Amino acid sequence: MRVDIDRDRLVDTMQEQADIGGTEGGGLHRLALSDADAEARDWFVDRASDAGLEVRVDAFGNTFARRAGADPDAAPVLVGSHLDSQPYGGIYDGALGVVAGLEFVRTLNDREIETCRPVEVVNWTNEEGSRFQPAMQGSGVWAGAHDIDEEYEKTDADRTRLLDELERIGYRGDEPAEPREPYHAYLELHPEQGPYLEETGADVGIVTGIVGLRWAEVTLHGQANHTGTTPMDYREDALVAAADVVTAIRRLPGTLGERTVATVGSLNVQPDSVNIVPETVTFTTDIRDPDEAVLDTGVTRMEAEVAAAADREGVEYDIEHTMASPAVDFPDRPVEAVADAVDALDYDGRRMVSGAGHDATHTASVCDTAMVFSVSEDGKSHTEDEFTSWPDCYRSANVLANAALDLAGRVD
Repeated sequence: MRVDIDRDRLVDTMQEQADIGGTEGGGLHRLALSDADAEARDWFVDRASDAGLEVRVDAFGNTFARRAGADPDAAPVLVGSHLDSQPYGGIYDGALGVVAGLEFVRTLNDREIETCRPVEVVNWTNEEGSRFQPAMQGSGVWAGAHDIDEEYEKTDADRTRLLDELERIGYRGDEPAEPREPYHAYLELHPEQGPYLEETGADVGIVTGIVGLRWAEVTLHGQANHTGTTPMDYREDALVAAADVVTAIRRLPGTLGERTVATVGSLNVQPDSVNIVPETVTFTTDIRDPDEAVLDTGVTRMEAEVAAAADREGVEYDIEHTMASPAVDFPDRPVEAVADAVDALDYDGRRMVSGAGHDATHTASVCDTAMVFSVSEDGKSHTEDEFTSWPDCYRSANVLANAALDLAGRVD
């Protein structure tokens, strides 16, 4: 038997969280472990407690809110996402998944539905990776992909240590940052962050997996010199070499695969003066594809382009590989739970692979995992212009609720 969440309450709750760290442009500026993030965490704990959930916080700040099941020894079903945002990002990215999880357990309470398995709603620490790197940090620690002591020492642009901020806001919990028991499944609702659902007219996305990604930081070392007195053939211009690589990275996907994307997203030039030949340039590369072999080829070609450009300009270079997230294929059981929910609700669903990384990347190594996507209008994300209509929020949250209930088991 299907359930329907309270649409008005979902919208009200989304608007509540959007006020915390809200921007004049209608977005969010709620960086991980900031004061705004602390306020959002407190808000989540209060709302979970109001719903009668048992809240616990682990040593990395991941926060779990549990609703008991008929069988206390059964492996729980976990739902959720993250409340931290990008700098001046949107109000839906991450937050919609947490709010939908809260609304799911509220609906169970309203209907007095007992589940066989316990249900937990989670808010993961620092999914975005915009203040502290890497992205998906809290779920990565929890799943064993990252060492917690190493992650504690990570610093932001102001050299502020992650551990100090975690303790400052009061979210370094006593519980080990690891699964305390086997989990049956994890479901995550998230905006698509791309244009495909809207382009095809679909209501929701049935996510079958997540692309892998490879991040690197490249530094080119040239020679600073006066732009007016240094002949062109005397120059060791790090920026010219960097420009060649940036152009090559833009063209790289066309030589690899239909789903490959590649980006140079950050670039720093020193001394950064109008009349000095650039001496040092540091930039990032981001290559993504669902196929690990394609990713490996992409990284090899990126390295070759850097070496060739450095040789042409007579500069030295360093490459630091900063993040490698594997491609993930979700198992049939949770994916079909999502697909069955879409059918039961008479929505139009599209099966798809996520082009963005999510906490589900890490939970997939712990338990059966799947995702639900909501429509992102114009495919915009990581910007204040990100938008998912309330009807689309409702439909995707309804799918999450019904799929999660399927996995948790209803006691008749």
